[in-house]
Amino acid sequence: MVKVKRAILKISGELFGDQNNHIDFQKYDSVAKQLVEITNKTKIQLAMVVGGGNIFRGREAESKVDHTEADSMGMLATIINGIGLREALVRNGIGDTRLMTAVAIPGFAEPYIRAKGRHHLNNNRLVIIAGGLGMPGFSTDSAVAQYASELQCEIIFKASTVDGVYDSDPRVNKNAKKYMKITHKQAVDEKLKIMDATAFTMCERSNIPIFVFDIDDLHRLPEIIAGDYSFGTLIEG
Repeated sequence: MVKVKRAILKISGELFGDQNNHIDFQKYDSVAKQLVEITNKTKIQLAMVVGGGNIFRGREAESKVDHTEADSMGMLATIINGIGLREALVRNGIGDTRLMTAVAIPGFAEPYIRAKGRHHLNNNRLVIIAGGLGMPGFSTDSAVAQYASELQCEIIFKASTVDGVYDSDPRVNKNAKKYMKITHKQAVDEKLKIMDATAFTMCERSNIPIFVFDIDDLHRLPEIIAGDYSFGTLIEG
């Protein structure tokens, strides 16, 4: 198995909060410390897309609410998480971490420009991308699929709340079957919910594999980078 040199990591917003607090600064710190150790050990060129579900999910807005406005609120939530994670990474030793956003807020982050993002990765800077795709109607799954292609990443690492892709929700169905390896098309055809269908289709078109693993195994990212996909699900063409 070939060692991965450049990848993009999707981090769910739920990771940064708990039942009592939408934002938990200790969780930003915990994730940052793991990422510092991982990048120092592997020297991987790493981009990250952060979600905002700990703060607000546009798709969960009431039916009477304008969903384009709700999605805009969700995009801003991802930027809050991006700022929190950047601060923690800088404080823990990666001072040249860059936060880029699809929505222009120059006082807080750089505008996302794909050539500039590639330049940062070529210079071994960690890159956080927030704000989704900057347009209502698209999830952060679609965003990570698009950015993976634009930034010429070899693979998407999808940190999830379960340890891979199942044919049904393993938290509900104890007999759910886990897939070790499937295709993008199979994921779409079987309507597997680990990412949205648009993201799977985009990755199939770009021929970018996705590895889904449990966020509790984030510290094992060096094993994945080295080519060990035994503890999650690999989705490829």
